[in-house]
Amino acid sequence: MTVGVVVIGRNEGERLRRCLESVVRQAQAVVYVDSGSTDGSVALAKSLGVNTVDLDMGIPFTAARARNAGFAALCGLAPNLDYVQFVDGDCELASAWLTTASGYLAGNPEVAMVCGRLQERYPERSIYNRLCDFEWDAPTGESRACGGNAMARIQPLLSAGGYRQDLIAGEEPELCVRLRACGWKVWRLPDAMAWHDAAMTRFGQWWRRNVRNGYAFAQGAHLHGRSPERHGIRESRRIWFWGGALPVLIFVAAVASNGWGLLLFAIYPAQVIRLTLRGKRTLSENGLWAIFNVLGKFPELMGQARFHANRLFSGDSRLIEYK
Repeated sequence: MTVGVVVIGRNEGERLRRCLESVVRQAQAVVYVDSGSTDGSVALAKSLGVNTVDLDMGIPFTAARARNAGFAALCGLAPNLDYVQFVDGDCELASAWLTTASGYLAGNPEVAMVCGRLQERYPERSIYNRLCDFEWDAPTGESRACGGNAMARIQPLLSAGGYRQDLIAGEEPELCVRLRACGWKVWRLPDAMAWHDAAMTRFGQWWRRNVRNGYAFAQGAHLHGRSPERHGIRESRRIWFWGGALPVLIFVAAVASNGWGLLLFAIYPAQVIRLTLRGKRTLSENGLWAIFNVLGKFPELMGQARFHANRLFSGDSRLIEYK
């Protein structure tokens, strides 16, 4: 079982060093794809003996394009690899992960892609980092999708044509939809996979990240919403209800009732309480997650609207960045 690694990044600084040092000692081959760094990232990678690819920034950047470029370079560098691990440059791979993941794939030939537990490195530094840590703690077992950090079999990935390069977000679940449509399975293990450093300390960063999430759900629904699994449909409907339809209905009710309709805004704190009581963490952690889950529907609605405006009017579909 031979494993190669593709790392993508831009201006990750010391995080990139930790990332590359965590993979060079484990993998048979490593490729770093840089997307216009100005902090010496390429020189750092070369000093660690890592093969590098400078992404053409004259073409609009997407993480999907970076991963595909790295994957192509890796296949050319080591054509006999069995598996490829994709890693974002702000993550550090757990020391046993490549062995664990490749062993699982070797013993489960029906699985095309596998991921593990991603943990936030500094959840105590901000509530936004902590929210990311909650997000990474997803159920294990057969899964609908993996994130940006995952190991894949080479042949299914080649057959699927890799990641869809024109997606500015949500390219990982979109790939998983296509893999599952071909009969493959996607799996999430309970084992530690990597530590992630979101470095998200401001409300504006969290807001833009949720705009991007909304965009991804809308684009996913547009591409695969008519498939049997209705990809992105449920999430998009929730966004439009909580972020759009309900506020409009409350406003109409307020106008029609001389302001009494504003009492309907109590639906939002009621939803927070409901989600808090349903959570599986401590009450304070559940409450934090619930508050931002409800609040997040508003920036997500902006992302949905942005996608549909771009689709209808050929608008700007540049990457939505929060760092």
